[in-house]
Amino acid sequence: MAEVKLIVQGDDFGMIHAVNVGTVEAFRDGILTQASTMAACPWFTEAAALAREVGLPLGVHQTLTCEWDFLRWRPLTDGTSLVGPDGTFYRTIDEAKASVTHADAVAELSAQVAKFAAEGVEIDYLDVHMGQSAPSAYDEVSAAVGKPFIYGPEESKRLASINTLSDRDAAEKKPWVLDYLDKLTPGVHLLVTHCAAAQPELAALHRPGNYTYRWAEEYRLSDQAIVTDPEIRAAIEAHGIELTTVRAAF
Repeated sequence: MAEVKLIVQGDDFGMIHAVNVGTVEAFRDGILTQASTMAACPWFTEAAALAREVGLPLGVHQTLTCEWDFLRWRPLTDGTSLVGPDGTFYRTIDEAKASVTHADAVAELSAQVAKFAAEGVEIDYLDVHMGQSAPSAYDEVSAAVGKPFIYGPEESKRLASINTLSDRDAAEKKPWVLDYLDKLTPGVHLLVTHCAAAQPELAALHRPGNYTYRWAEEYRLSDQAIVTDPEIRAAIEAHGIELTTVRAAF
């Protein structure tokens, strides 16, 4: 049994078609081992169908925010504290924290979990999109469904490290990952990625010129390249690192 284990997670599955296509490719042809999936988003139904088809392990990417200019999604429930004037989720964690009530958050996050069951797919874990807008709600929902909230105070202790690949310049990613793999210590490590296929919808998510725009296309395409790079897989094998999932590791 390998001493070093690595979970490679793809976030935002279900957000748009390009993310769905890229995530499945990264699982089939790359090193991705699980996907955090957004039930409130427009392409969730396709994501669930793809997950059933390829056997992709899923977590609930619990979302109480929507950061994009031109892709706006709404809650599954009618909690008035969850939305801004346009009826969609708030754009930032700070805005959501200032508005969202515990009761509305629990109802919404519970509805997001229920949508997975309605699609006939199981969940292995829960995490969070962008950040924790209603911290007490995540633990309550996790306890109710009997699945780990991987960023919770106790669950996160079971991980030797949590790192995000995405928000780095494209040219830096491959050297960073190779160095990261070389320095992994015994235990279970989580590497978070945001994969997507190269399709026009990515660049259309947001106005150019700010930090959020880099998350629309630039970070996702460069993550996709890394996760499907044969040299990265070869380095994992050379180091004797075992690719795993929350389901297997927890």
